[in-house]
Amino acid sequence: MNLPTLVELESLARQAGQILQDGYEKEHDVQLKGVIDLVTEVDRQSETFLLGEIRTRWPYSRIVAEESGESGQDGGVVWYIDPLDGTVNYTHGVPIFCVSIACAWDGETRLAVVYDPMRDELFSAERGKGAFLNGRRRLAASQVAELRASLLVTGFPYDTWTAKVNNLEYFGRFARLTQGVRRLGSAALDLCYVAAGRFDGYWELSLSPWDVAAGALIAQEAGARVTSLSGDDDYLVPPCSILAAAPTLYDQMMRVLQQS
Repeated sequence: MNLPTLVELESLARQAGQILQDGYEKEHDVQLKGVIDLVTEVDRQSETFLLGEIRTRWPYSRIVAEESGESGQDGGVVWYIDPLDGTVNYTHGVPIFCVSIACAWDGETRLAVVYDPMRDELFSAERGKGAFLNGRRRLAASQVAELRASLLVTGFPYDTWTAKVNNLEYFGRFARLTQGVRRLGSAALDLCYVAAGRFDGYWELSLSPWDVAAGALIAQEAGARVTSLSGDDDYLVPPCSILAAAPTLYDQMMRVLQQS
């Protein structure tokens, strides 16, 4: 079986990122998938390109993608594709969005790439070989040891208005215990920023596998500890939740999240 390589994923991400950049700050056909869950023609163009390449070059693949759902065949390689993570930002002209691609086989995520075309930042990782920025700088998670010295990041799900468990409560807890909590609007970039040590920790609820598969491997390979909010190492079981933090901070964040 012809397995994909990290170099090939990086090339796919850059090409899809060019599609996003070409469409940035232009008029878009914006449609609603939910009350605040948006999709544009650029999401679909990026995904169509990626799926076409994967099906041509690795036809034995199963693909889990945001816009088209699951397709392909089991038994080979599994791809997790978010063609435009940060669509709400994108439609409002906020330059914080990315392409996210992860590749798994034998039950483990093996390759991961997240590309931010506006900053030309390509985060990548191969299991057991570390994480890198633009293929040159090795990434290393923060070693901050106390919440009061930390800067965290989170996100809010599209069902915020109706969810039984509301992240606003957690947000308030951490805001009172840290130097600040940010909300960028892209789960994949949140995880990569933890990998780069820009943020010390990240948590979020009600995610999908394509939101976090790539960024989570990148964070892990940079030395962050990554689990579900229940502490399970398998954070890709829907509905996904995730906690990624400096190893020195992980237990403190988990205690705050588990407070009744």
